Amino acid sequence: MKLFMTIALCAGSLVALAPAPAEAASGTINRACRASDRPAASRELCSCIQRVANKSLSRTERRKVAKWFADPHQAQQIRMSDRSSDEQLWLRYKAFGQKVHATCR
Repeated sequence: MKLFMTIALCAGSLVALAPAPAEAASGTINRACRASDRPAASRELCSCIQRVANKSLSRTERRKVAKWFADPHQAQQIRMSDRSSDEQLWLRYKAFGQKVHATCR
């Protein structure tokens, strides 16, 4: 009985934490991508980028990065910043970009 309860609690936690498919497809990165003026910003590509972002970046980071679609200068400011938190974000963003490039062709 104890084992059953443990399994049930773990399964319930996973279901509660997993994003719904519609939510994953319509995240901040996806919306920013679709709203951008880039000709290659298709529904499929933007959804793929969102899926990679969900796995690579925190929610806060995804919100910050989404703003870069409309204002790329913000990304440049982060890249050039001397703050260690900005440097860490830039490194994660670069890794995210590499994953997008490898995954979303």
